[in-house]
Amino acid sequence: MPLHRPILILGATGYVGGRLIPRLLSAGYTVRAMGRSVEKMACRPWAGHPLIQLVQGDVLDLDSLERACRGCGHAFYLVHAMIAQGHRFAEIDRQSALNMRAAAERSGLEQIIYLGGLGEINHPHLSAHLASRHEVGDILQAGTVPATVLRAAMILGSGSASFEILRYLVERLPVMITPRWVQSPTQPIAIQNVLDYFIGCLENPAVRGGAFDIGGPEVLSYGELIRIYARQAGLGPRWIIPVPVLTPGLSARWIHLVTPVPAAIARPLTEGLSVPTVCKEQGIRKFVPVNLIPCRQAIATALDRALENQVDTCWSDAGQPRPPEWAYCGDADYAGGTILNCAYRLKLEAPSDQIWPVVAAMGGQTGYYFGNWLWRLRGWLDRWAGGVGLRRGRRHPSAIGVGDALDFWRVLTARPPHRLTLLAEMKVPGEAILDIQVQPLGHGQSELRLISHFLPRGLWGLIYWYALYPFHVWIFKGMARAMARAAGVLSPERPRRFDPRQENSCALVLKRNTHEPTQGEGK
Repeated sequence: MPLHRPILILGATGYVGGRLIPRLLSAGYTVRAMGRSVEKMACRPWAGHPLIQLVQGDVLDLDSLERACRGCGHAFYLVHAMIAQGHRFAEIDRQSALNMRAAAERSGLEQIIYLGGLGEINHPHLSAHLASRHEVGDILQAGTVPATVLRAAMILGSGSASFEILRYLVERLPVMITPRWVQSPTQPIAIQNVLDYFIGCLENPAVRGGAFDIGGPEVLSYGELIRIYARQAGLGPRWIIPVPVLTPGLSARWIHLVTPVPAAIARPLTEGLSVPTVCKEQGIRKFVPVNLIPCRQAIATALDRALENQVDTCWSDAGQPRPPEWAYCGDADYAGGTILNCAYRLKLEAPSDQIWPVVAAMGGQTGYYFGNWLWRLRGWLDRWAGGVGLRRGRRHPSAIGVGDALDFWRVLTARPPHRLTLLAEMKVPGEAILDIQVQPLGHGQSELRLISHFLPRGLWGLIYWYALYPFHVWIFKGMARAMARAAGVLSPERPRRFDPRQENSCALVLKRNTHEPTQGEGK
C-alpha cells in the first residue's frame, strides 16, 4: 500500500537513485526528486510522470535540504561525493550527512534509508572510501529520525562504476597481471535486488533504525568474478597472474588507461578491494524476503541491456553540470578574462527538426562526423594526461539530456531541436565550451552553427588556443558539411566564419538562478 506522503530521493540523477525512482513511481508512490539542477532532472524519462515532484536543493545547503524534506515521510539518502569532489569526498560526505540528519529532524521525517558499503570497520586495511561510507551511516543513525542502513559490496548492473571496471578489464585484457586482492572474497548483488530491498524497507517498521548487510547468493573471489564475466560475455579464457607489487595507485592508473573510469574514482575503489566484502549477517531477509539473483544471471542481464542500449543510469551521470561564470548571457565580454571564439555557420535547405537528430547523436559510436582520427587522438592524449578521454562514450546512441556525459564533454543544455551546449571535461589549460545551434530561418530552411568558446588559463592557455586554431577552423568547416550530409541535406553555400558576439550567440542562454526552491516545485 503506497505511503500517503511523498518519498524524497537524494541523489536522484545518480546510478542507484535514477533506477529507484521508476520503481517507486510504477508502484504508485509519490516521489520528490531533489537535485542541484532541476533542468538536469527534467531530462530524465521519469520527469513527466504525474507522481513526480522535482525540487532544487543541495545537501551542503541546509536550508534548501530542509525545504526538500518538508512534507515527506521517508527519504532515500543516495548521495556520495567521490565523483564530484575527488580526494575531499570524506569531508564533504561528513558535512552532507550532518546536514541530512538535521534537516530530517527539523522537517519531521519518519525514516531515512541509506546505502552504504560492506567491509569490516576494524580491518587494518579498510580504505578511506569504505571508512567514509561507515561514518555516514553512523552519523545518520545518531539522530532522532530512524535511519535504516543497508550495506552492499559490488553492485552488478550496466552502468555501475565497479561493474564497468570489471567489464572493460575482462573484455580488453586476455592476460591480467593483478594485485593480490584478486583473491579477496566478495558478495556482489544485482541492482534489481538492491531496489527490492529498498522497496521492502519502506513500509516495514521492523527495519527502522537497523543496519543490515545485503548481498547476492554467492561469495566469490574477484578472480572467479572475472572468469564468470568472460564466460557470460562469450570470451575466451582469461589468465590471471597475481603479483605483490601493484599498489592501489598503480592499479588505479592502469584502470584509468584501460577503462572509462578515471583514476580519481578507481583509486578509492581499488584501495578497498583487499578487504573482504562479505555479509556478516542476513537479518534483513527475515523482514524483507527477496528472491536473490545469481551472479551469472545478473551479469547476463547487464550485458543484454548494454547491447540493447537500455542503460537507464550510469556512474558518469553523477554530479552537476556547472557552467563557468563567464558563460552566462548578459555578462560583459571581458567578465572573468578574455574569451576566445571560433565560429562557423552553414545555411541548410531543411528545417531544424531534420538536422537535430544528427546533432543529438554526436559522439560515442557515431563520432564527430569529420576528422574522427583527430578526435580519437585528442581523447588518447587526454587519457594519458589523466583526463577522462573518449571512453566514457554516451549513455544512449541518440537520446541526450542535461548532465549526461558525452565522451570528454558534459551536456550543459539540450534544447531540441535548436541547441546542444557541451562543457569540456578533458585536460585543457583553460575552460572550453562547444555550442551547436540549429537556427530556423523560415521557408523550410535553417542555419547550423558550430561555436567554440575558450577562456585561456595563463600563457599556456593562449599558446594552446592559437596552436590548435587552424585545426579548429578545418574541423568546424568539415563538421558542418559532414553533418549536413548525414542529415541528407543540401547546402547552397560553404561554411562561413562569423563573430558570435555580434550575432546574439552567447555560450549559454542562461539567466542567473535566483529562484528559491519549494517543496511543491515539480513537473
